[in-house]
Amino acid sequence: MKYRQCGMSLIGTILVMILFGMALLVGFKMVGPYKEYYALKHVIAQVASGGAADLTEPELRERYGRMATSDSLDETVKPGDLIIRREGGGVVISVDYSRKVPLVGNVSLLFDFKASSRPDRK
Repeated sequence: MKYRQCGMSLIGTILVMILFGMALLVGFKMVGPYKEYYALKHVIAQVASGGAADLTEPELRERYGRMATSDSLDETVKPGDLIIRREGGGVVISVDYSRKVPLVGNVSLLFDFKASSRPDRK
């Protein structure tokens, strides 16, 4: 009786491990920008709520500047980058920004984010 050998070869195992390692690297590099995005979204929601309708645009930018400094967001989105609109008796703050994260050598990941204080409508 002949038995056939089953399983992966050494080269196949190495290729699978390389692919798994690359996917893991990209996944770990994505955590930082998304964490920063959700923190920014939280900060602009706080700035836009709680009596913000009575504040002027420079006061809202100054309020964002204080909160962003405490959350270390002041380097990503500056107060001047905010788009402030008045809608329905309230304030809506939004911002569009890009974040470039180096991956390996000359390869980078580019993230385009759009954050707004208005809840997402589906």
